[in-house]
Amino acid sequence: MTSGQEGQATGWTVLVTGGTGGIGKATAAGLAALGARVAITGRDRGRAEAAAAEIRAATGGQVDVFVADLTSQAEVRRMAADVLADLPRIDVLVNNVGGYWNTRHVTADGLERTFALNHLAPFLLTGLLLERLGDSGAGRVVTVSSGAHYGARINFEDLQAERSYSGERAYGQSKLANILFTRELAKRLHGTTVTANALHPGVVRTSFGGEDPSSVQRVLVPLLWPFLKSPARGAATSIHLASAPGLEHVSGQYFVNGKPKASSSRSHDEADARRLWEISEELVAAG
Repeated sequence: MTSGQEGQATGWTVLVTGGTGGIGKATAAGLAALGARVAITGRDRGRAEAAAAEIRAATGGQVDVFVADLTSQAEVRRMAADVLADLPRIDVLVNNVGGYWNTRHVTADGLERTFALNHLAPFLLTGLLLERLGDSGAGRVVTVSSGAHYGARINFEDLQAERSYSGERAYGQSKLANILFTRELAKRLHGTTVTANALHPGVVRTSFGGEDPSSVQRVLVPLLWPFLKSPARGAATSIHLASAPGLEHVSGQYFVNGKPKASSSRSHDEADARRLWEISEELVAAG
C-alpha cells in the first residue's frame, strides 16, 4: 500500500462484493489485515469459501461469505436480507463487483447484463443496506468505477443496448453510471454520517472480462500482462477510501491512486444523475 493509504478498521465490519478473486479479494484481505471483520460475496460457494479461508489464514481475521448472482435482482434482495440478518453492523460497503462482455447478454430480469451487474446491483444493494450503514455512525459507500468512464455517455434512448451493442460502450456507460450514482447518492446523504465515493483501481492483472473477451483483449492482455498492476496494488485505493482517517466527511469524489481526481464532465451532469437515479429506481422496483 502506498504512503497515505494506511487506515484502521479494528472493530469495523466491511462488505466487499465480488470478493472471491482479483481486486475484491485483495481489498477484503487488506481490510482484514487492518482489523476489520470482512464479508465477501461471490456466485460460487466453493470459490467464495476458498477465498475466505485464504484471507483468514493470511490475516487471522473473521471472514463471512454470502453467495448470490448479483445480475439477478431477486438474488440481490435475498442476499441483502441474509447480510442484514447476519451482520449486526456494517461500517463500509465496497461495491466492487463488475463485469465486461464482448457480446450482449440478458439477465433473468430481462436487462442488459453489464448495466445490471455494474450499475443496478450496487444501486439496489446500497439502498437495501443504507439504514444499517447509517447506524454505524460513520458509514462509507465505496464504488469501484474505471477510467473507462472518460468519453462514455449514458444512452438514455437505448439504455439496455437493444438497438446497438458494443462491449466497450456498455462498460464505459456502466462505469460512468457508477460515478453519477455516487455523486447523486452523496447529495442525498448530505447532512448524514454516511459518505459515498468512487474510484479507478488502475489496470490490474486479473481474469476480468475473460468470460467473453473482445478481440483487442485477446491480443493486448497477454502482451501487457507483465506491466499491469498486481491485485494488491489495484486494491489500494479501495482500501484507502474504506479505512483512511480524515475521509469521514469526504463525499461525492472520484479517486485515483489514493487521491481525488477530476472525473469526466459528463459525470458532473446533475440532470443526468437525477434522471439515471429515477430510471434505476423504476428498474429495481419492477424486479
